[in-house]
Amino acid sequence: MYHGIINVYKEAGYTSHDAVARLRGICKQKKIGHTGTLDPDAAGVLPVCLGNATKLCGMLTDMRKEYVAELKLGIVTDTQDISGKVLEEREVKASPQEAEKAILSFLGDSMQTPPMYSALKVNGKKLYELARQGQEVERAQRPISIYKLEILEKEHPAYKIKVVCSKGTYIRTLCHDIGQALGCGGVMVSLQRTKVGEFEIEKAYKLDLLEKMAGEGELSKAIIPTERMFQELPALTVKKEAFGRLQNGNQLRREDIMSDFSEKGEESVSLSEGKRFRIYSHGEVFFGVYDYEEKDGIFRAVKMFLP
Repeated sequence: MYHGIINVYKEAGYTSHDAVARLRGICKQKKIGHTGTLDPDAAGVLPVCLGNATKLCGMLTDMRKEYVAELKLGIVTDTQDISGKVLEEREVKASPQEAEKAILSFLGDSMQTPPMYSALKVNGKKLYELARQGQEVERAQRPISIYKLEILEKEHPAYKIKVVCSKGTYIRTLCHDIGQALGCGGVMVSLQRTKVGEFEIEKAYKLDLLEKMAGEGELSKAIIPTERMFQELPALTVKKEAFGRLQNGNQLRREDIMSDFSEKGEESVSLSEGKRFRIYSHGEVFFGVYDYEEKDGIFRAVKMFLP
């Protein structure tokens, strides 16, 4: 079984579920999960977790995301993107300067109403299922943060924008809301996710290439080890005689740790209350993340990634 993360490039026309299903066949394993749905018409970065790294799915979903989207003013659709049914077409009376000001006004923290065509659930039913039945239900607004908003290209009334945002931000809805603010409507024409945390589009693998690599026995070259997600944490190694406690996820004592703190090529590290560490077995295998409790001289497991 493979353990780690693959930076997958999801092509347009696939659902995120489709991409994961195909990757299951490529990897020949069931334990796989993705880290944030991309619309079928959207393309870009989709980190996929394998084996013990599936425990990271929630953490990766929470990471900042970067998108490049095309916005066209003057159109309103039921899905808020160009693939939907056109509900209105309006004259764009705003000037290019007014449009740019409206776009950039969405920078920062705000509340956003999720679109009906989304996978969010209300009373156990996905919103898009209700929308396809012609129903519209009330959706609670959710706080979002847009950390960066840049206009890359402009040909009024069409704009290409780059957005760096928090989890739960719908770029379709952002385009719609910009159009509403200008009184003419707006729709998302295309969307590409260019970054999730440290996963960049330039280093993403298309499924065809991953399939080829698997056939050549080289798939492991595309897999980022689980421990890399915690590379900012200092590393400690557990003594051989304490391996049983480590393997069972039990707390570790100060004396269970090798006295030489440089086994993983790290500088000497100090122990202090609440400090977090990567913990390795005596066999140099990554097992998990532990917090140190200085008062009792113990390490307590935060998240285990058993091989």
